[in-house]
Amino acid sequence: MQDEWKLGNHSLRSRLIVGTGKYRDLDETKAALEASGADMVTVAVRRLDLNASGGDSLIRYLKERGYTLLPNTAGCYNVEDAVRTCRLARELGIAGLVKVEVLGDPKTLFPDVVQTLEASRILVKEGFTVLPYTSDDPITAKKLEDIGCAAVMPLAAPIGSGLGICNRYNIEIIRQTVAVPVIVDAGVGTASDASIAMELGCDGVLMNTAIAGAREPVRMAHAMRLAVEAGREAFLAGRIDKRLYATASSPLSGVIGSKQS
Repeated sequence: MQDEWKLGNHSLRSRLIVGTGKYRDLDETKAALEASGADMVTVAVRRLDLNASGGDSLIRYLKERGYTLLPNTAGCYNVEDAVRTCRLARELGIAGLVKVEVLGDPKTLFPDVVQTLEASRILVKEGFTVLPYTSDDPITAKKLEDIGCAAVMPLAAPIGSGLGICNRYNIEIIRQTVAVPVIVDAGVGTASDASIAMELGCDGVLMNTAIAGAREPVRMAHAMRLAVEAGREAFLAGRIDKRLYATASSPLSGVIGSKQS
């Protein structure tokens, strides 16, 4: 079933966005990306090997395969570094979209929301299509939308923790608060986490460690693909209301001996 969505000027079919770090080698990276079915791939600009070329160049492979690139500012702890990294990505010709990460603490890798807002404001003014990694705070999400961000990317849990969605209610509130796409970013551990995010009505899920750190990354990439698709279909189908007591699957009216006959 076609269920295209847009980020900035980019139309996407898959609602799964995947990272390219932590794999054993380039071959495993390629296989996992293919198994995920993702259209969009995020790359850490500060960790790119700018001297790589030919078959050893990840960026060349991604461009040849037609992936939409989402350069990110992973490893940045202040506004200046984040903005400089995005400008570098633009010079490299890979900055149609940028994922803005400004971290506030090296232990938890939680975002510094004040600096994230400032960096995003600067980059939006410079014409970047900004997708900010942020906390699961609905107020911050609304502020990011108001300054012109093309989406908001709240964490489900700390980066790489695999804890899943720790506060589903905040994610639901964010989805109801902003009109731009909501992409759960960070903390997904397994396929059920991805499905829950999509069942909450999120527009997409971004992950790296959950796939690359799995015992079998390629198989996990395929599982995440199915999970995102299943969660999205369930959201569109509309779940039944929760009830305290049972409701018979088959109607009792007309059944011989039934009090409702």
